[in-house]
Amino acid sequence: MSARSEGARARDSLPVVWIRRVGAMSLFFAQVMARLIPAFGKPGLIVRQIYNAGARSLVIVMLSGLFVGMVLGLLGFDTLQRFGSEDSLGVLAALGMLKVLGPVLTALLFAGRAGTSLTSEIGLMKSTEQLTAMQMMAVDPLRHVVAPRFLGGVIAMPLLAATFSVIGLFGAQLIGVQQMGVDVGAFWSQTQEAVDLRDVTEGIVKSLVFGVACSLIAVYEGYQSEPTPEGVGLATTRTVVTSSVMVLLLNYLLTAAFLVKN
Repeated sequence: MSARSEGARARDSLPVVWIRRVGAMSLFFAQVMARLIPAFGKPGLIVRQIYNAGARSLVIVMLSGLFVGMVLGLLGFDTLQRFGSEDSLGVLAALGMLKVLGPVLTALLFAGRAGTSLTSEIGLMKSTEQLTAMQMMAVDPLRHVVAPRFLGGVIAMPLLAATFSVIGLFGAQLIGVQQMGVDVGAFWSQTQEAVDLRDVTEGIVKSLVFGVACSLIAVYEGYQSEPTPEGVGLATTRTVVTSSVMVLLLNYLLTAAFLVKN
């Protein structure tokens, strides 16, 4: 009897754990949202978190955007050349960067750099009982610690994604025009004609949604981590894995939604 019950618990453990995690994260998100407006009372703290999440990730985002754009220029030129449409390289690069590569790759880089930093920082504060001390002094840690970091990540993500897309487009232009001989006038004129506000809006919406998802996962894992070095390390790992999977899932859902809308 006990063996059967243990087997049933083992079979049900994974779905039950995920359902509980989704429910707990939803409640945590509601608590953070309720403290966003009071958090604006300290704009200096929010600006500092934007700097930590955004400016400190700028170098890796710019380098990644440049190299991804250069690779996109090489592969795009090779593909379009088969159809005699080399001048459309700018259109391919711009749409690819704005709608998919810019928001998605920026979110993955954000999760690996800024997300892990947020998780480890909050987790360290919990393991050293700083959050407990704040609660004992009637200071809400969700308002003074979690909400500013969540806001910083949400605001920084679209800025990083825009930087990634611009640098990536420059990288594609650098390869296509300077190395492959695509006409610079055709590159930019066709890009301006093909890209409209709807494409830019799709990229902005995706980057905002990814910013909310990655920042929420990062602060949640840090706040709920075990107050031990091992617990903080596991929470950091969960942040990267969960954020990466969630970004790819949300990218599919948002892309499908925009295609249906169009």
